[in-house]
Amino acid sequence: MSSQEIGFGIVGTGMIAGVHAQAIAAVDGARLVGVVSRSAERGGEFIAKHGGDTVAATVEELVAQPGINVLCVTTPSGAHLEPALAAIAAGKHLVVEKPIEITTARVDELLDAAAKAGVRVAPIFQQRFSEGAQALKAAIEAGRFGRLTSAGCYVKWFREESYYTGSNWKGTVQFDGGGAVMNQGIHGVDLLQWLVGLPEEVMGYTTRRVHRSIEVEDTAVASLRFPDGALGTIEATTAAWPGWAMRIEICGENGSARLEDGVITEWNFRDENANDAVSTGGDSALGSGAANPAGISIEGHRRQIADMVAAVSEDRPLAIDGPAARNAVALINALYASAARGRPERVG
Repeated sequence: MSSQEIGFGIVGTGMIAGVHAQAIAAVDGARLVGVVSRSAERGGEFIAKHGGDTVAATVEELVAQPGINVLCVTTPSGAHLEPALAAIAAGKHLVVEKPIEITTARVDELLDAAAKAGVRVAPIFQQRFSEGAQALKAAIEAGRFGRLTSAGCYVKWFREESYYTGSNWKGTVQFDGGGAVMNQGIHGVDLLQWLVGLPEEVMGYTTRRVHRSIEVEDTAVASLRFPDGALGTIEATTAAWPGWAMRIEICGENGSARLEDGVITEWNFRDENANDAVSTGGDSALGSGAANPAGISIEGHRRQIADMVAAVSEDRPLAIDGPAARNAVALINALYASAARGRPERVG
């Protein structure tokens, strides 16, 4: 391995671990060193397909290998903390799948340990890297919407029953931390709060309409109140066949815009300017998980892996750092608390 290469390890051998491995292979200056797997056979098959030299039984064993700078954590959502802490103890940077953890207490434990050790934590929120999301963020920061009136995210996806029955953790409270909002809707929730800020209060409702065998919700709605008085909405489901594009809508006194799977489909402002022509349209390079989790592209992960490589090589901040991942979890935890207690909850 050359001195310019950044070595990566991966915890897990599932579908998302494969996406990480493909993303690493697509980034100049990145190399997959090894994988953690409880099954030596599955681990061997993984590195035979994706590259790497080492199959380790534990995180501690893998991060002790020479040449590893970064560990990608792709375990079940509620089991991110423990491998992350092991990597942090070894001084390794982290790329952690969404959600970074399932409760703010576990998120804070992870982030506090990383801060003390001086290691970087990159949460996977690949939708922020789409051209459409970047254009929308720039327009909001430029004040083009004026006073915002409403903002919403709508993640109306579909999952077959086999998605849950074929897994030993999906749909469970302990390891999924929630259902349609925490697992799928979090993509939209993170985009929403990144674009317009964190709501101060949420009133949520959750239910199981179709996937009755799981422990968590397959459908949820919530009303939001932002600190400046604007209102918002979250809708998420895994029971809406055939599954639609994830949608973000931002409305204000001077303009309104809609983003669908990273593509701007509506872009209307009082103060039209020459740059608006390049703000609309675009491609859906990041893919869509609306009907199939395998429908996502590796492109969003590739962009985040490339950002980590640049941050480590150049000793600069990440585009999305660990603390930025806390907001989505805090909002979703408040939504669940509201639904359970039947009253509005503060977001904190």
